[in-house]
Amino acid sequence: MPTTNYRGSAITKKMVTEQIALRFGQEAAQNYNPYVNCMPYKKWLAAGYRVRRGEKALKSITYVEVKNESGEVIKKYPKTVNLFYEKQVEEIAS
Repeated sequence: MPTTNYRGSAITKKMVTEQIALRFGQEAAQNYNPYVNCMPYKKWLAAGYRVRRGEKALKSITYVEVKNESGEVIKKYPKTVNLFYEKQVEEIAS
């Protein structure tokens, strides 16, 4: 399974963990690993999985940096990221 784009934010990990606990229970929340089992739709497809019909995305936030020509960060803005936990996907039959 590929690794995710998770950047190590404790705040976003906590936010997604709480959503998983509400939907799937505490055991699922304890098994949550943001590096391997919770990814955006396209990452799951690349890994050979598809999101089950009717599943709703978990919401996370990342901050996008806008840089000038010399590479200096001139602006940051939040962007919502839609994630799916491993219990929301199924392997694509070949």
